[in-house]
Amino acid sequence: MELLLIRHGKAEAHGHPSGDGARDLVEKGEGQSRKVGRFLKREGLVPDLALTSPLVRAKRTAEIVCETAGVEGKPVVENWLSCGMRPEVALKELAAYKDTCRTVALFGHEPDFSGLVEHLIGADYGSVRVKKASVILLSVDLRSGQGLLHFNIWPTQLPEVG
Repeated sequence: MELLLIRHGKAEAHGHPSGDGARDLVEKGEGQSRKVGRFLKREGLVPDLALTSPLVRAKRTAEIVCETAGVEGKPVVENWLSCGMRPEVALKELAAYKDTCRTVALFGHEPDFSGLVEHLIGADYGSVRVKKASVILLSVDLRSGQGLLHFNIWPTQLPEVG
C-alpha cells in the first residue's frame, strides 16, 4: 500500500474557547492545503481514499486537499487518527483497506505522524520531523509493519503549480 501522510495546515492559535479540537485553519493553512492538493494532482498521487482525524483543522485540510486534487468522495473521519494515534493501531486499521485501495491518504497530527514514520522505517525516536502541511509518501507492507520512505516534503519545498 502507498501511504500519504499529510499533516494539517497552519491553524488558529491554541486556546480556542471551544477547545483544541475546534481550532480551524487560518488563511495560510488553507493556502498550504490547496498547494498540497495541486502537488498531488500534478504528481499523479491522488489517493483512492482519504482518512482524516475528527479535529477541525485536519478535517478542513483533508477537504481542501481532496477537492483541489480531485479525490473521488469525501474524506472519511476516523477517530483513531485523533491526537495520540499509535503506529500499531494505524497499521491494524489500514489493513481493512489493503485489498481495495492502492493509495491511502491520512490527515492528522504531530507527534503521531513522525512516530508512525519512525516505526515503519525503523528509525530512532526523534529522527523524523513533520512540519504543518508536509506531505510524506511511504510504501508500506501491512503484514510486516515495515515501510519505505519515498519523501517527506515540507510546504516551503512544494513547487508552485497553477
